[in-house]
Amino acid sequence: MSEQTLKHYDPIVVSSESTVVAEFIPDVANEIAYQSEAALEREFINLLQSQAYEYFTITNEAQLITNLRTQLELLNGITFSDGEWDRFFNERIVGANDGIAEKTLRIQEDHVQLLPRDDGSTKNILLVDKANIHNNRLQVINQYEIGQGEGGAARSTRYDATVLVNGLPMVHIELKRRGVDIREAFNQIDRYQRDSFWAGSGLFEYVQLFVISNGTLTKYYSNTTRRQHLADAAGLKKARKTSNSFEFTSWWADAQNKPIQDLTAFAKTFLAKHTLLNILTKYCVLTADRMLLVMRPYQIVATERILQKIDISTNYKQLGSVAAGGYVWHTTGSGKTLTSFKTAQLASKLPTVNKVLFVVDRKDLDYQTMREYDRFEKGAANSNTSTSVLKKQLENPQATIIITTIQKLATFIKANTGHEIYSGHVVIIFDECHRSQFGDMHTAITKAFKRYNLFGFTGTPIFAANAGSGGNPQLKTTEQAFGDKLHTYTIVDAITDKNVLPFRIDYVNTIKLPDGLTDKQVSAIDTEQALLAPERLRQVTAYILEHFDQKTKRAQHYSLAGKRVHGFNALFATASIEAAKRYYNQFFIQQRDLPPARQLKVGLIYSYAANEAVEDGALDEEGFETTALDASSRDFLEDAIQDYNDMFGTSFDTSADKFQNYYKDLSLRLKQREIDVVIVVNMFLTGFDATTLNTLFVDKNLRAHGLIQAYSRTNRILNSVKTYGNIITFRDLEEETNDAIALFGNKNAQGIVILKPYGEYYDEYADKVTDLLENFPLGTPIVGEAAQKAFIALFGTILRLQNILTSFDDFAGQKILTDRQGQDYRSVYLDLYAEFRRGKDSDKESINDDVVFEIELIKQVEINVDYILMLVQKFRDQRGDGDDKEIRAEITRAIDASPSLRNKKDLIEAFVDSVSITGEVDEEWRAFIAGRRETELDAIIESEGLRPDETRLFIDSSFRDGSIQTTGTAITKVLPPVSRFSAKGGHGEKKQRVLEKLGAFFERFFGLSSGGRD
Repeated sequence: MSEQTLKHYDPIVVSSESTVVAEFIPDVANEIAYQSEAALEREFINLLQSQAYEYFTITNEAQLITNLRTQLELLNGITFSDGEWDRFFNERIVGANDGIAEKTLRIQEDHVQLLPRDDGSTKNILLVDKANIHNNRLQVINQYEIGQGEGGAARSTRYDATVLVNGLPMVHIELKRRGVDIREAFNQIDRYQRDSFWAGSGLFEYVQLFVISNGTLTKYYSNTTRRQHLADAAGLKKARKTSNSFEFTSWWADAQNKPIQDLTAFAKTFLAKHTLLNILTKYCVLTADRMLLVMRPYQIVATERILQKIDISTNYKQLGSVAAGGYVWHTTGSGKTLTSFKTAQLASKLPTVNKVLFVVDRKDLDYQTMREYDRFEKGAANSNTSTSVLKKQLENPQATIIITTIQKLATFIKANTGHEIYSGHVVIIFDECHRSQFGDMHTAITKAFKRYNLFGFTGTPIFAANAGSGGNPQLKTTEQAFGDKLHTYTIVDAITDKNVLPFRIDYVNTIKLPDGLTDKQVSAIDTEQALLAPERLRQVTAYILEHFDQKTKRAQHYSLAGKRVHGFNALFATASIEAAKRYYNQFFIQQRDLPPARQLKVGLIYSYAANEAVEDGALDEEGFETTALDASSRDFLEDAIQDYNDMFGTSFDTSADKFQNYYKDLSLRLKQREIDVVIVVNMFLTGFDATTLNTLFVDKNLRAHGLIQAYSRTNRILNSVKTYGNIITFRDLEEETNDAIALFGNKNAQGIVILKPYGEYYDEYADKVTDLLENFPLGTPIVGEAAQKAFIALFGTILRLQNILTSFDDFAGQKILTDRQGQDYRSVYLDLYAEFRRGKDSDKESINDDVVFEIELIKQVEINVDYILMLVQKFRDQRGDGDDKEIRAEITRAIDASPSLRNKKDLIEAFVDSVSITGEVDEEWRAFIAGRRETELDAIIESEGLRPDETRLFIDSSFRDGSIQTTGTAITKVLPPVSRFSAKGGHGEKKQRVLEKLGAFFERFFGLSSGGRD
């Protein structure tokens, strides 16, 4: 018998305790025949039946409701009277005004509903049994139909497969045949929500999880991802791909992080009854703002291994020893806070556990972690501002989860010897457990508590290779301090799964050295003095200013919290406080003659740190002790904070409380992309997450875990515009980078983590452009669906390659397509996009579901109004009041190549016709647009009977904010009183109609009033 045969087993029964299978070995593929979508669906249904799902034929809502009643009666051991059922169904399940958010809340947090009986008594009715998950009944249905107009549905739809839990639809599976892009299934669910999920009683709004598959590839995601994707797409047409689009779907995997992608394998693991019910009842988190987060497999594995370790160590009387704990190595950016929160939440519910302490090692992490915990569940975590508050919480039996800093906990232990809490069963979880726990404070904690489990989460463990030379030789590595490694999810795993972005690293040489002398030798000979030379500082600053827009992709825009923003922002890591001060001055000097609109908004933050350079690779911790700074450094920081106050209208300074608030405000503005670059020494380089941050400029020595921590500030996923974390280092850190990646990924990690060399991308780009020019010459129509799809795929690939190549300095002047050719090809591309969009909006099946348009990337090279006005000036100068057909054609060509100018085409052409022989084109343009804007807005006000002053105020606010506000009270102030019996429809219809008109008006005029500089 072969080894393969010996290892092959049914993964469902590997462990009754584990949600994620330990290792999955797929069946040997032996199917060779073509498989239709219908055959794929039949195979899938049969597989679920073999896993004890009941297959049930339900094709309409009446049958769905009847089955729901039967299933809830079975689950609760009750028989509803017709009156009881009607009341319960309408009031406790449907809810007159309930949508996805309310129904999700009911499943996740309010799954026990009260039933008033006919006899006056009441009874608790479970919608889901979370205590005994196998009491829940699973059914699978397929081909459920909703006819056009049925329950208000926009058009007829038929769903592929749905899993019912106790009769409620909770998991929807959308299948496409093998060979079709999996995104087509994602888009199909988008259409269902728009057309019919809400129809009738809205029971399909109970769906918590979506599964999409083309047989070969299978992914899952929560209803929040779908809900936010739709909201963003509907409300912000300029930025369709947001942080909640396809980028945030997840792969399932086994405990070794090996993806389980085939539908059959996915069904055997993810849809195993035990696994699915655990995910629905335990491993979803509904945040305070009603966002449903479903955990990824590595997060679930880590959580369960900690819970198992608590049980085992309790049973084997190992509490209070290293054997009772362990550490989780999940790379930076992979969602450790969510994992630790769920671990703390579930551990606090274990019958033997008295308290769960979540310990952070610095105050700024305390702020970040508290915000994250509060986002998951209001009040679940109790932070504390003093040791006396910590003492009260430790003595309060109701405070089951407590967040504190390691310093406060050590202070409490020193002041409270013999406290009764030490004899209780306490689970202590350390966030980011690198370095600071390995000292006297760690020893004090483990000596004081008698019955503890000690767990650590880290993205960068301390191994022998990166351990320091000093300190306790028994407490040097993460394993020595915390025990066994419980689970690993490396940076390689995360980048492969697309859960974080790869890095793109530029090494910029800033010192001209004599022959035979290396940068490393200069550092050793001269320490930092050569690197602080005024001419070098000037050149580095000039380089940053010159390349800032390119590196942070300021030519592209996207939506962020309902506003349109351009590109990303950056940190600048300096080697010392002195270096930070000098660079801040350089930015001021080099920008002072620039107009305000072109100046970067530069921030500065530092505080006292005992050591500014640490040999073992750690970044030394800066607290908020500004009083320990020397007078010169504190005075300089005071002046920099005043510059910040002048910039943002705030009132911070270096006093203890106000400096902490300055830190909070600065971090928030970084996250909201309101500041361009912040100069730091060590602050913000560990434990700080801002998805808008894509660039780190580095002028300091980094190595090992400190290097990975600092680099990882840049690689959080945000949207399709942000493609990698950008590192520009002015030190020779190539060897340190390669060593760190090898240590924290694996020996072959470099090719995955770092983008390929420029030459490889350029060669591919050159080949693709050659194909484009040969196969799709300009002026020749692209005939037929197959040819159109081939062109879309080819030109989309070129756009993506250009997006990456523009970040390389070498690409300057190396484009193969001329600007004219680029315009013309973009025009063709956008024309096909418009055609396919029209097809999508009609009743016929669209052909663009299996092609991906890179519209976001076109915007990187989008023509703006300034360019058009320059052509108009040229048109007028050359021909006076005559007619230059070539320039006129160039204007039309430029408009056609721009996604945002196409709906403004008639305005621009009317202006060209009206422009005078003399006079300033800019001034005439502004006057022309102001007049047309006023005329068209007056027409909307008159046709809809809107309040004129309120409407103009609403529109002015929209142009200021960069988007139309579709929610809140602002729009209601615009509307006149409407009778519900009005011939043109009631208030809701009126509001929707007005929003559509004002939205179209906004899209038409946004960015035009000031010559394109909005």
